[in-house]
Formats: sequence, C-alpha cells, structure tokens
Amino acid sequence: MADRKLQVIPLGGLGEFGMNCLALRYGEEILVIDAGMMFPDAELLGVDIVTPDFTFLTENREHVLGLVLTHGHEDHIGAVPFLLSEINVPVYGTPFTLALVERRLEEHEMLAGVRLNAVKPRERVRIGPF
Repeated sequence: MADRKLQVIPLGGLGEFGMNCLALRYGEEILVIDAGMMFPDAELLGVDIVTPDFTFLTENREHVLGLVLTHGHEDHIGAVPFLLSEINVPVYGTPFTLALVERRLEEHEMLAGVRLNAVKPRERVRIGPF
C-alpha cells in the first residue's frame, strides 16, 4: 500500500466555465467528482450541450466506485445522465443536489436504475479508500 499514489485526473472544467469533472485514482480504484456540462459558444453551431470526455472512465469502468456531486449547478451535474448511461455507479450528494439530479434522470428515463445516496452536511462517507 505504501507504493500507491493518489492521481488527480481532470476530465473537464480546467481553463473553461463548465464541464466540471475530476477523477481521483488511488491504486486501481477511481472516484469521480462531479459530471457537469457546458453550453456551447458560437463556434459550435447546432450543438446543444458539451460534456466531458468520459473515455478514461468507460475504459476503467470496473474500477469506478462512485460519483460524488459537490453541488447542484448544471456545470457540475448536467452530464450525470450521460455518465451514468455509460457506467452505472452509486451517486452521492446532498438531498437538494440529488433532487435536482433526479429530475434530470427522469427526463432521460433513467431514475429507476440509479443508486442515489443522500449525504448530510459534515457527514463522512467512506467509498473504497476515499
């Protein structure tokens, strides 16, 4: 265990407003923080939304332990249905944030198969080594 290192892997949201998504990897296990979307600028005519590139997560799906949502803004939760359609993992967030996510999942007819876990403020949750 001493040779394990924490890797911080940004999948979106750096240098731009939107698409916030970060993967934390410790050994083989991965925890995803946020799955946001971004509204396109004028250069992307005909595109409605832009989501992070989830390729790293789909290629390592068996190691992804869950998705933690920091808050309910679209740039942090907007891509949740798109991520969960690729890898169905437990989702953690405050009751308010999860209520917003529920609505998005209902729109995509995905609510029934998703495991939503409400976390109270200051409550500690252990997800694998995290």
